[in-house]
Amino acid sequence: MTKVVNYISEAFEELKSNVSWPSWEETQKYAIIVAIFSVVFSLATWGVDTVFEKSIAGFFNWIKS
Repeated sequence: MTKVVNYISEAFEELKSNVSWPSWEETQKYAIIVAIFSVVFSLATWGVDTVFEKSIAGFFNWIKS
């Protein structure tokens, strides 16, 4: 158990002293970029899904007739 506590303690010390954290402004800018990319990517995925849905439905309607 002492190894686990020692590991966690060293990890927190590493985070405090050796990691360079972005400023609040950078964090906000990157969060906005990620949100915009997520919306664009989800719309692109929805569009491709819709195209495939219509093409597969058309294919099966063509086979039925």
